[in-house]
Amino acid sequence: MTDHHPHGPAADAAHHHARDRAHEHAAAVERALAALDLDTKARLLSGQDMWTLPAVPAIGLRSLVMSDGPVGVRGQDWSPEDPSVVLPSPTALAATWDPELARRTGHLLAQEARRKGVHVLLAPTVNLHRSPLGGRHFECYAEDPLLTGEIGAGYVRGVQEGGVGTTVKHFVGNDAETDRLTVDNRIAPRPLRELYLAPFEHIVENARPWGVMTAYNQVNGSTMTEHRALVQDVLRGAWGFDGCTVSDWTAARDTVRALRGGLDVAMPGPRTVYGARLAEAVRGGAVAESEVDEAVRRVLLLAARTGCLDGVPAAVDPAAVPRGIDGRAVAREVARRGCVLLRNEPVAGARRALPLDAAAVRRVAVIGAAAREARVLGGGSATVFPDAVVSPLEGLRAALPDDVELTFAAGADPRSRVPHAREGFTLRARYLAADGRLLAENAQRDGKVQVMGRFPEGVTRQNLSAVELTGSFTPRHTGRHTLAVSGTGELRLTVGGTVLFDGHCAPEGGDPFEEFLNPVERRVTAQLTADECVDVTLRYVPDHPGGSGEGPATLHFLLGHRAPQADADTEITEAVRAAADADVAIVVVATTEETESEGFDRGDLRLPGRQDELVCRVAAANPHTVVVVNSGSPVELPWREEVPAVLLSWFPGQEAGAALADVLLGAHEPGGRLPTTWPARLDDAPVTTVTPTGGQLHYAEGVFVGYRAWQRSAVAPAYPFGHGLGYTDWEYESLDTTPDSVRVRVRNAGDRPGREVVQIYLAPTEDAAPDAPERPARWLAGFAVVEAGPGESTEAEIPLPDRAFAVWDAEGGDWQRVKGVYLVEAARSIGDRRLTAEVTVG
Repeated sequence: MTDHHPHGPAADAAHHHARDRAHEHAAAVERALAALDLDTKARLLSGQDMWTLPAVPAIGLRSLVMSDGPVGVRGQDWSPEDPSVVLPSPTALAATWDPELARRTGHLLAQEARRKGVHVLLAPTVNLHRSPLGGRHFECYAEDPLLTGEIGAGYVRGVQEGGVGTTVKHFVGNDAETDRLTVDNRIAPRPLRELYLAPFEHIVENARPWGVMTAYNQVNGSTMTEHRALVQDVLRGAWGFDGCTVSDWTAARDTVRALRGGLDVAMPGPRTVYGARLAEAVRGGAVAESEVDEAVRRVLLLAARTGCLDGVPAAVDPAAVPRGIDGRAVAREVARRGCVLLRNEPVAGARRALPLDAAAVRRVAVIGAAAREARVLGGGSATVFPDAVVSPLEGLRAALPDDVELTFAAGADPRSRVPHAREGFTLRARYLAADGRLLAENAQRDGKVQVMGRFPEGVTRQNLSAVELTGSFTPRHTGRHTLAVSGTGELRLTVGGTVLFDGHCAPEGGDPFEEFLNPVERRVTAQLTADECVDVTLRYVPDHPGGSGEGPATLHFLLGHRAPQADADTEITEAVRAAADADVAIVVVATTEETESEGFDRGDLRLPGRQDELVCRVAAANPHTVVVVNSGSPVELPWREEVPAVLLSWFPGQEAGAALADVLLGAHEPGGRLPTTWPARLDDAPVTTVTPTGGQLHYAEGVFVGYRAWQRSAVAPAYPFGHGLGYTDWEYESLDTTPDSVRVRVRNAGDRPGREVVQIYLAPTEDAAPDAPERPARWLAGFAVVEAGPGESTEAEIPLPDRAFAVWDAEGGDWQRVKGVYLVEAARSIGDRRLTAEVTVG
């Protein structure tokens, strides 16, 4: 789906308006730049703290605020006290195959950003699914560069139409987490251009982002914060990117090389390679002030575009900014439309397992710990805090008729860590000075105390000595309770007047975010009595109060709690009993923060704990078993042929249960198609190497990533790229094509309204030029989402971009159009191709 820009008077007027606004911005930037001295200019290129750039009142420049995304806008406070709308994971958004829906999510996120005083969103993430082991797989869109680029462009357009900037990330090659700060990814020119750079190029060309974030990693010997060839020559030169580049947090390493390489802003502050160091480099003759000026121009332009520079209007007229968007409704829509129905077979020779017939079902068993406590988003810097979450259990209870009996059994808990203390706890965090003075006190929703960027009012890096998480706990059950502490520093846990833990904790590894992403956990137990309240205090003395060195304010420690519970065998037996007594069993299986998160790659694709065993035993007890897979990226499903229905919900965001009920009960059909191939086993996947050797990771597979590689394999995946079932059937009636576009006519052959994703693949024939470079058997060239009622036909017109017929010529340093005859295939997935035509490209 290449965007068509409308023509006519309205479009011409919009073009002239944008051109005039660009002239105004350029003039305002030059006026502001002329009024700045060297030290102020150098300071403008360096964060003043974790999330902001400094203000310069003398030129009317306000402080520019950035915030993490991509599923919500956290703001400057990494705290549940400042909640955000939480959308489904990017893999779920990509599964909709709908750039227009991505654009609408962008409108919502811009609204959230404005509410929180944020000017720039640190998103979207458009690295590719090179390997299913990638730790941030859930935060990226797809294994295909075109699908990634289209969804990313829709997202960027939506956010920036709301007057908020984006920083497309991580430029480039940040496709895994292992040794991400230092790894040198060795990528040949052709796959670099055709795959990994392609989404960035598409977004720059079609959505004109105001920012790009450079990655931690190296590419072919140069760290991306210093990569002049890719940042200056390709991003800015060949593609014409006119926005601002921002380093990933702490990624900038060298003052001169970063500036010369094209890095505009080094984050976070206050101490970075820019600021005073950059001013010294200019005075010492290492760089010219004119080079600093170029970077400052781009920062000032970003400020002008976002409305942070006085005397010039922002890029988007406030009257044109989308407003009044219902965040819960958008989150629910994306969740249900991103659901992928992987399998849906008849039950006992009757109707298909889904949708459920609420009028015929009298007893429903909901099974799985994740049904009660949904995993709604991935771990790491993408974390935001919802005001409330609708769990699958709550969503089904609300949607099912009152006379339907709903039972719950945990079955198997997938978590390897103790959950945060919450139920039965009343807690507050007390920030203390060295002399014991109380500096600040905040109520806590749970046992996790976290600061990243800004302390509570009255607390500074200098005056903070310790933090106490203190309050009371009233247990619901008598027995031996498990408590856990984690954090980097000294921790002392006192329960009911008894010290249960007193010691030091520290993570291993050199990643600066390790203490946030994978803190060390220490466990203790306490014999407690139901309904007897006990005092609880966890005192934390950080190794580096307020954060390490001269960096921004950071703090993280937590108290965990697990109530007495039956042994694992008993839990599974109870779940099987509940399933056997029900008309339908719904099993929710999930990954956890210990298996899917920023900061580390996955070691395998298995569901954690005994969840596979749970599914097998439930399926044996009830032939009408529906499995909901609550993960952000592929997992092995060894039981998939033993159950009639498998539904993939991804990480479904805050409206998880409401959306799931919509789909299971048939109020809406699951609209998703796989944006990445799901292997049956990890060993079958084309790329399973994400660990560097000698500091280097070689992308030896070249252009054969994802479905491009699967087509060369003798082993079939569990579910192919583009796969997804709905609640109706589709017939593909006709296909007409030219070298420029395809027209496909499809008919809804079912008995209910539906939505179809029409996918177009190109396949070179034997008539292709004999000297043509090696290419995949076929590749995605376009797609469109269509809707039709029962018996209705509809047409999709899908452009064929020139790039679809081209390869990167490394020797010539340009794109080469490959002549010959191509098959144009209209498909429901790459494994379900319905119609074929030929087109000749000269």
